[in-house]
Amino acid sequence: MAQFHTYQNAFSNARLTRKPNGVLEIALHTDGDKLVFNGHTHEQFVELFHAIGEDRENRVVILTGSGDAFMDAISPEGFDFFTPLGYDKILREGRKVLSNILDIEVPMIAALNGPVLLHSEYALLADVVLATPRTVFQDKPHFEFGIVPGDGVHVLWPEVIGSVRGRYFLLTRQVLDAETAKDWGVVNEIVAANGLLARAHEIADGIAALPPLTSRYTRIALTRRLRRLLEEDGGHGLALEGISAAEVARNMAAQA
Repeated sequence: MAQFHTYQNAFSNARLTRKPNGVLEIALHTDGDKLVFNGHTHEQFVELFHAIGEDRENRVVILTGSGDAFMDAISPEGFDFFTPLGYDKILREGRKVLSNILDIEVPMIAALNGPVLLHSEYALLADVVLATPRTVFQDKPHFEFGIVPGDGVHVLWPEVIGSVRGRYFLLTRQVLDAETAKDWGVVNEIVAANGLLARAHEIADGIAALPPLTSRYTRIALTRRLRRLLEEDGGHGLALEGISAAEVARNMAAQA
């Protein structure tokens, strides 16, 4: 079992704070500003969510971003899409990060402080989703890189907003504003930016007041279907993403 002091400062792209009632806040960041996702964060977040899930003193988890975005910037640094072993690492991390989020057996709140243009699956695995008026959703980088959106979004978006809407969202790189996302069931509440974290903590404090096993087992009960869906199709989607990435790499090499 993990203890908070052993991992609180272990992750360079996650600022962790926990209140006495067990409400843990995770703020993703790069050098204190909005997160720039890359191969190093891809690897780091596997261990981040694993450590959080192994700490039985965590009662509720709030996941948020820093600066003016939850996650809208990505860099190829640290990724190896060009060799079988390189993509094997990406595939393993992609599978593990989602299973480790689901292995956090306490309720999760996503407090989306701005645009969510990549890895929106992190937010969709939360039990409560709060947004600000300037939060937008899009699956932007997959098609920009020429690869399949197979890292979990292919499972979760059709599940959350419906099959036809979900496929359209991914295929067209549709931008969903906060109001539309709320109407379609992606977002529970739209909150002013300056009150976002206060509202997240208000909800979290209410959940943390429940008996520990009640809140823990409720999270387990509510996420069993998502776990089954990702176990069935998550790895397959990542494999297809890898095949498409290999084709992109081959074409890049031919043009070099």
